[in-house]
Amino acid sequence: MTDTTQQLPTAALISADVQRRRLRWAQGVLLLFHVTGFLGLAFSQDPSFYLQFVPLNLLLTLGLLLAFQPQRTPAFWSFCVVTMVVGFFVEVVGVRTGLLFGHYTYGSTLGLKWLGVPLLIGVNWLMLSYSAGVLARYLPLPDFLRAVVGALLLVGLDVCLEPVAVRFDFWSWQYDVIPLLNFKGWFAVGLILQVYFNRVEFIKRNPLVPFVYLLQLLFFFGLGMLF
Repeated sequence: MTDTTQQLPTAALISADVQRRRLRWAQGVLLLFHVTGFLGLAFSQDPSFYLQFVPLNLLLTLGLLLAFQPQRTPAFWSFCVVTMVVGFFVEVVGVRTGLLFGHYTYGSTLGLKWLGVPLLIGVNWLMLSYSAGVLARYLPLPDFLRAVVGALLLVGLDVCLEPVAVRFDFWSWQYDVIPLLNFKGWFAVGLILQVYFNRVEFIKRNPLVPFVYLLQLLFFFGLGMLF
């Protein structure tokens, strides 16, 4: 007769080992993409070759994050869709009015545009809002304070991202000056999305998130320091 009390712990250990291997594989793929991109943008004579992979890198990063989200319920997918749609149309308003972030226009690096905004911007807002929200859950704080922390994490990443984005034609600012309004707008929109993140009922943990956030922070900070 089979001893099921022995099988259950063994199965759990095997499952945990598989999860760790998947995590290491995902981290390795993302590290390869970011290190290659960093070296290419920093030292290549033709950075345009590496810039064409920016959309792919963005989609790959989001895809891997979603793969490590436990129990992708309808509530989770609704959060994803709403965040992408809100993020996209916030940028449409921003580009057309200059009221939210200042006066800016998008370049060609982020790919196909609609209403003057790359379609991938919604993907970017989802990836960053989700990552910031999951990171903020590590803190023993009330939900609103977690939302504030999440919004600050978004702004912190944008501070590192802006000089690189301008240099490589992600977008450009009027008079080549990044306005303070941009960071205020990021905080305001980020706070709204973080409050929404905390209100939607789904599991808010993901073992890949800390690695992704740190990798992107170092990527943009490192490139910004070089330029």
